[in-house]
Amino acid sequence: MTQKHRLTQLSSGVSGLDSLLNGGFIDGRLYLVIGPPGTGKTTLGMEFLRTGLDDGESVLFIHGEESEAGLRANAAALGIDITDASFLDIGPESEFFNGSQSYDVVRPQDVADENLISDVRTAIEERDPDRVLIDPITQFQYIEPNEYQFRKRIISFARFLKNRGTTVLATKTPSGQMDTQLRSLSDGVVNLAYEEEEAGRRISVPKHRGVGQQDGTHGLEIRDGGAEVYPALLPDQHRRTFEPTPLSSGLDNLDTLLGGGLERGTVTIVSGPSGVGKTTLATEFLHSAATNGDAALGYLFEESLETFTYRAETFGLDITSLREAGALTIEEVTPLSLSSEEFARQVKSQVEANSPELVVIDGIAGYKTVIKGTGDTVDLRRRLHALTQYLTNMNTSVILIDQRSEVMGLPQATSTNVSYVADNIIFQNYLELEGELQRVVGVLKKRIGEFETVPRRFRITADGLDVGEPLTGIHGVLDGIPDRADKSW
Repeated sequence: MTQKHRLTQLSSGVSGLDSLLNGGFIDGRLYLVIGPPGTGKTTLGMEFLRTGLDDGESVLFIHGEESEAGLRANAAALGIDITDASFLDIGPESEFFNGSQSYDVVRPQDVADENLISDVRTAIEERDPDRVLIDPITQFQYIEPNEYQFRKRIISFARFLKNRGTTVLATKTPSGQMDTQLRSLSDGVVNLAYEEEEAGRRISVPKHRGVGQQDGTHGLEIRDGGAEVYPALLPDQHRRTFEPTPLSSGLDNLDTLLGGGLERGTVTIVSGPSGVGKTTLATEFLHSAATNGDAALGYLFEESLETFTYRAETFGLDITSLREAGALTIEEVTPLSLSSEEFARQVKSQVEANSPELVVIDGIAGYKTVIKGTGDTVDLRRRLHALTQYLTNMNTSVILIDQRSEVMGLPQATSTNVSYVADNIIFQNYLELEGELQRVVGVLKKRIGEFETVPRRFRITADGLDVGEPLTGIHGVLDGIPDRADKSW
C-alpha cells in the first residue's frame, strides 16, 4: 500500500484565509487574487510576503502600477513589515519596457534583445525567492500582441516558477474572457469584492486544487495591522451533548409560567411591541445567570451601554458590580463596524473563553441594521441562525429580542420570519382592560417541558419585572380585543 503524498502548505499570512484554504497555499503553486480596485488585493499580497519573511524565506515583489517607495509606505501604514523584501519594477516607467513585442519566458535566449520576461527570469534566478507576488499580472499582458500569446507566456512562466518550487501570488482586476483563462491556469483562486456600503469587503475561494476550500462568501476587513478574514461560522464543527438543565429568571411567577424556566442550550425569542418590557425580561435572565455564578453575555444593537446600565440599575439589578466581577459582559455594537462573520468570531471567542450559561442579542432588527452583511436580509437571517446553532451546540442558552409593529394583538409569532430558529417563543403585549393599558406575558411555544397556556399580567416597577397571576376569565387576548368570558365578573 503506497503512502499518500502529503502536500506542503504555507500560511497566507491571514489566519482566516488559511481556514478558507483548508490550511494555506500549497508550496510551489500559482494562485490568482482577483477583484476590483480597492478590495485589498495588494494588501493580501503583502501579508503573503510578510509571512514568508517572518518564516526566514526570501521574497520578491514584482510590481507594475505603484513605485517601490509607495508600496513600502502603504505597507508600513498598515503595520505590515516587508522591509527585507526584494522589489522588481516592471511598470511602464521602468527600464523593463524596452525591447520587442513578443517574448518567450522559459527560453529567453531565443530572443535577440534583452526584454522584460528574460530580465524577470534573471531576477528570479539571482534572488531565488521562495515567494513571489506579481501585482498585477496584467503588466505581462501589455507587452504581448494578443491574448493567445499572453496565455502561452503565462503557462511557460508558471511552469518555470513551479520547477523552481516558488509559490506565486498574482493579482488581477476583473476584465472578462482573460479572467476565465487565468482562473483555469491557476492552482487556486481568491475572489475579492466590495459590495454596497453596508456590506463592505467580501472574500471567497471558489477553487483550490488538491485540498479543497471552504465555500461561500466571508467577511474581510483591512485595518491598522493589515488584513483580517472572518470565515462564516460552521456550527456542526462545535456539537456537544445537550443538557436540558433549567435556566431561571429569578422571578418565581415567570419561571412558573415557563414550566420551571428555560432549558440550557435552547433558543428563545422574546417578541413584543416597543416599550413593552422585552429587554427588561431578558435582563432578569442575564442578572440571574450572573449572580448564580454562571457567566452571561449581552450584545446591544439598539441601545447604548450607559442607557442599558442606568435602566437596569434603576430596577435594582447590579449590572456594574457584576461586570466588574467578570460575571457579566455587556457589549455595545457600533453601527456598521462589524460584518456578521466578525461579530460571530467575537461571540465565539468570548463563549469559548468564558463558557457562559446565557447569551442575549438585543435585538434582531438592530442586528440586521447594524451588522454589515451581503445586503441580503435572507442571508443575514441565515448567519444569525448559524450563530444561534453554534451557541446551542456549545450548550449555551440564547435569548433573541424581536420587536413587533403591532401594539395589541398577535397576528404572527414574530415580525422577522425567524421563528423557525426558536425552541421557545415568549410574547409580551399591551392589553386594554376597563380603560386601563396593561401588559401581559405568555408562552406560544416551548419544545421541551410543560408551560402555562394562560398569559399573566405583569408590571414594570421600581424593583423590576413584577409578574402576576394567570389572566383567567378573559378571552381574545391574542386577537387584541379582550373580553370577559364571564359577563358577571
